[in-house]
Amino acid sequence: MHFYLQHTMNFNFTEVERIKSISAKDFQKYYVKPQKPVVIETVTHDWPAYEKWNFEYIKKVAGEQIVPLYNNDPVDYTKKVNEPIARMKMSDYVDLLHQGPTDLRIFLYNLMSKVPQLQNDYKMPDLGLNLFKSMPMLFFGGEGSNVFMHYDIDLANILHFHFAGRKRCIIIPPEQSKYMYKIPYSVICREDIDFDNPDFDQWPALKSLRPMSADLQHGEMLYMPEGWWHYMKYITPGFSMSLRSLAHKPKNFAEAVYNIFLMRNYDNLMRKFKGQAWIDEKNERAITNTHKRLSIK
Repeated sequence: MHFYLQHTMNFNFTEVERIKSISAKDFQKYYVKPQKPVVIETVTHDWPAYEKWNFEYIKKVAGEQIVPLYNNDPVDYTKKVNEPIARMKMSDYVDLLHQGPTDLRIFLYNLMSKVPQLQNDYKMPDLGLNLFKSMPMLFFGGEGSNVFMHYDIDLANILHFHFAGRKRCIIIPPEQSKYMYKIPYSVICREDIDFDNPDFDQWPALKSLRPMSADLQHGEMLYMPEGWWHYMKYITPGFSMSLRSLAHKPKNFAEAVYNIFLMRNYDNLMRKFKGQAWIDEKNERAITNTHKRLSIK
């Protein structure tokens, strides 16, 4: 009997280290300075959100809000980066999540500015990071939905807190970007790569990747260092909140400035002028650049 393994092969994941709690001093020393990810399990246990944040509560306080929704359609040249495909009342969206799997997500949304009382539900964690006070972004997803593999345009240090469900995070350090089939002038890789079930025949460079994974439960926090790639999959409906701290490394800070002020504007300009041909050209270059750099024929 012959077994064909290439379809069932997956990455060899390393689990992200998990700790119960930590002092600011130790967090800086063991994780921020060496840029090492970690899950802190009890960091939200003294927040009102730990008891309150579930979907019923969100419906009650934010049900009337009209929220932007995203799916996983490939990049469309007619749309600017991060343009939603639909809008819906939050209460209707929560109902939709509980009707079964859906790929509609709320991505990087500042719900707190619309519903200020949510700001009373969390505390700034004392981890020695200079966090943006005004920008806790929220993310919602249904069972099986995922957030495409990317790294954040500002290369921030990210504290990612999860609530009301389970979420799988696959993260990859920036040193491994050369294996990622990165799209030029963007912070994403080829969108047709399936990180749940990678095809190593089609994407041979991925064989060299050494990704890490963390399964987050209600109230847990994942620290993602500067410029780490991340792919998020909602195992059950849930929502997350991110707090951010500017890139500390001068090289990363400079790259963040370039990304935000030059790269993004250039990309939007080229979409306008070249249309779909620009998207196709970048997708092609993601393969040729990667294979050339690694001498893959």
